[in-house]
Amino acid sequence: MPSAFTRALGFAALLSCLATCQVDAGASDPQEFTQIERGRYLSVLSDCGGCHTAPGGKPFAGGRAIETPFGNVISPNVTPDLETGIGAWSDKQFDAAVRRGIGRTGAHLYPAMPYNAYTMMSHDDVLAIRAYLNSLEPVRNTRDTNTLPFPFNIRSVMAVWNALYFRAGDYKPNPAKSAEWNRGKFIVDGPAHCGACHTPKTQLGGDRADQYLEGANLQGWSAPDITNARATGLGNWTTDDIASYLKSGHNRFTAATGPMAEAVELSTSQMTDDDRTAIAIYLKSLPGKEHASGLAPIDAKVMTAGGAIYRDQCSACHGIEGKGVPYLFPSLVDSTMVRAKDPTTVIRMVLRGARSVGTRGEPTAPGMPSYGWQLDDRQVADVLSYVRNSGGSPAATVDPSDVARVRSETTARSD
Repeated sequence: MPSAFTRALGFAALLSCLATCQVDAGASDPQEFTQIERGRYLSVLSDCGGCHTAPGGKPFAGGRAIETPFGNVISPNVTPDLETGIGAWSDKQFDAAVRRGIGRTGAHLYPAMPYNAYTMMSHDDVLAIRAYLNSLEPVRNTRDTNTLPFPFNIRSVMAVWNALYFRAGDYKPNPAKSAEWNRGKFIVDGPAHCGACHTPKTQLGGDRADQYLEGANLQGWSAPDITNARATGLGNWTTDDIASYLKSGHNRFTAATGPMAEAVELSTSQMTDDDRTAIAIYLKSLPGKEHASGLAPIDAKVMTAGGAIYRDQCSACHGIEGKGVPYLFPSLVDSTMVRAKDPTTVIRMVLRGARSVGTRGEPTAPGMPSYGWQLDDRQVADVLSYVRNSGGSPAATVDPSDVARVRSETTARSD
């Protein structure tokens, strides 16, 4: 799923979950309990469990492979185990790791641990997270070796990366903006580290600041533009649409799948309503970029072939006009993901299918079947080109070579 953004505001928001949240902690001191609960909520904002829990493993015991363009980084054990976890770490060492990217031995951490975002948290925030982690059951779990190739396996090269892309410092509120806007920006840029997925990266893995939150490709998915751009981003969403999506994983336009489904399940669905609204207010303030399409007219044969496949395979759920069913089957004509510049996610969903997230607010979790066994690369390209140009803003046609690439990549990941 941190702070120095007016502690009074942040502390009040964090305490608001006390009435509904429980912590399995042996804290008898009310002040200690408060710090543990505050740390638990901060860990939710930071989605710590998402990376530090391996599939089928004990919570926070590490061992999950975090895929990067340079190889896999294996998440460490952050339970209070003295030998394989953080039980023997000092508070100073823990703070340095979380907010500065410096490990216990003084070696640089890789930014798969998003310390470049967590640096916005305050020292007190980090100590609260430490208090929560210390309240967990110690788990002995020695992690595997990272699989980064030379020269990326040499941690000292991270000093160069830090010089280019890392600026340490707590979040500084913008006095010209509202408390809700500042809270939202703090969460987005800090603990929630949204830019880790949604901001395009350089060849060295640093953020492209001039394309802030405009969408990026990672782990075989394309994360969408979450600025307020109308054609490619959240321009047609209201703050309520965004907040509903973060809470339940569904809204009148779309449903969360893939990595975002996990983020909703483990992090955003467990945030307070006030924090989800603050995130929405901040994202709606980002103007985004409205690009002139400059697209060549789509081939009529492609639209005819794609339309026939759509009516046969897709219209039963999404409707003949592609409007879908609100909160159940996404509206394709209103989906900016469908018309995204990078069609990787929609190609992947057609090939492999997908299941939306199930939450307390929307427990159904409808799924989409796989069509990769039934449709060849040309047919997938045709139906997606049809869908991308049947309503709303036009989008570039999908080439069969793009489908072949995604088919190959997803097959390799599943092997």
